[in-house]
Amino acid sequence: MKLLFCSIFVGLLVGVNQAQEPGFSKFAVATVQPLASDAALAAYEKGGNAVDAAIAAALTLGVVDGHNSGIGGGCFIVIRAADGRLSALDGREMAPAKAHRDMYLIQGKVDDEASKTGALASGIPGALRAYDLALKKYGKLTLADLLRPAADLAEKGFLLDEVYARKLAATVEKLRLFPASAAIYLKADGSPLQKGDRLIQKDLAKTYRAIADQGLGWFYGGEFAQKTEAWMAVHGGISTIADFVNYKPLEREPIRSSYRGYDLVCMPPPSSGGVHVAQILNIMEHFPIRHFRASSRIHVVTEAMKQAFADRAYWLGDPDFAPVPRGLVDKEYAAELAEKIDLDHSSSVPSHNTPPHWEGDIFGKHTTHLSTADVEGNWVALTQTINTAFGSKVVIPGTGVLLNNQMDDFSVQPGVPNAFKLIGAEANAIAPGKRPLSSMSPTLVFKEGKPWLTVGAAGGPTIITQTLLLISHVMDDGMAPNAALAEPRFHHQWNPDELKIEKTFDASTLKRVEALGHKLDKSSGFGACQAIQWDDARKLLVPAHDPRIPGKASGL
Repeated sequence: MKLLFCSIFVGLLVGVNQAQEPGFSKFAVATVQPLASDAALAAYEKGGNAVDAAIAAALTLGVVDGHNSGIGGGCFIVIRAADGRLSALDGREMAPAKAHRDMYLIQGKVDDEASKTGALASGIPGALRAYDLALKKYGKLTLADLLRPAADLAEKGFLLDEVYARKLAATVEKLRLFPASAAIYLKADGSPLQKGDRLIQKDLAKTYRAIADQGLGWFYGGEFAQKTEAWMAVHGGISTIADFVNYKPLEREPIRSSYRGYDLVCMPPPSSGGVHVAQILNIMEHFPIRHFRASSRIHVVTEAMKQAFADRAYWLGDPDFAPVPRGLVDKEYAAELAEKIDLDHSSSVPSHNTPPHWEGDIFGKHTTHLSTADVEGNWVALTQTINTAFGSKVVIPGTGVLLNNQMDDFSVQPGVPNAFKLIGAEANAIAPGKRPLSSMSPTLVFKEGKPWLTVGAAGGPTIITQTLLLISHVMDDGMAPNAALAEPRFHHQWNPDELKIEKTFDASTLKRVEALGHKLDKSSGFGACQAIQWDDARKLLVPAHDPRIPGKASGL
């Protein structure tokens, strides 16, 4: 590692006065959809806390942002309760019992479309189980309390925004393949609903009310599971009633790490996000990031990203099935990786590295993110998904529930890229009951032992890099969260060997980064990050939503 201080540019990023950003004294929320933020506020005003508000927002997002998430998918939730308890709830989808390593091999060739669209694409949804567990352990309200307002919204309908309409237009051909899906999202002539059209989901409203009235058994083994099994049997799927009955949410031990004196609490595997947010920040800690000129900063952080994503491809998987080394977040291991970074030029990363004690010290056995916090000390980072836009494109007839295509997050075959061009190894191979690897990165940050920041993002593997860039801008540069989210982004995931970078960086910076040996994939913008920060000086919660997308940051 060669530190070239001639590349230091003093005053590159000046901290933004937090007083410039609005804050709230009791409660704050940030989501990608104003109606979901409103639902969170309503739950808090009804006597709930930040946990109740987060689940209210999550259920509402399943109605108004259903192309990204819903009860047909899964989630990760990181919680800091008012009494100081920390929790990482795993509601990740699970492979059906009949799933197997070679299920997408047909006559020796991989049918990678089958893991993305149709009956074989879906894992068993876990979001509802995780919501219910969060409420019972840390909330004040019940799941039924929060389902009914979301059901009313589904029945009444809402006007599509530009993002929803764009996703529909891009997915219309596949949605047409499934009559129950087409009946909801397309017009009578087969064309997609447009911006400003009202989307009404009466079957989804009935489903929400049935769960509220009859309990989770209606979904996990009852009428919904029965309808799913019947549909799957006719269309070549493998999900059964027994798979739904056997689904269990898991409460895992959070990952603990630190960055420049702040403590991080992150989601453990099968999230790769927590591991690699911590790993990349550990590497960055060896460089004076704040004082680098833009091109040098991008270069160093990119090199750290490459090292982490190479490790992700080899080591990461469901810890109940594969040994995932704790050494990936070891500070000494990060120091070794930092030594490999050449500040003069991009370096080749031919393969993964080997963390310390990899044989024995292991972790215990499209997307949307929302953040909530209240003054009582409840803080939540919740990320949920059905994977790519509209998931498997399959709505189970009569239910309104859109199923995920999370099976594509497994290594369909080791070495074969998924929809996000990510490659996995045996650790993430398909197995019955296994949970696929995820990039979701819900994260809490503590300052002097007190909750200070909640953050997470949406956008496939860029979730990891969006999250760590927000953390770096807030910690390294002293920026307020909304200002930090407005900063240009970049992302490298080792394979393919290209740097995805937003065009909003100035041309001279892009030219210098390219001169360091990076192949640029210039983007008009990517991702969707949400955050809340505690402003100790003003004693206010400061929510922030990503300016790249519609959304709402609000509070009381």
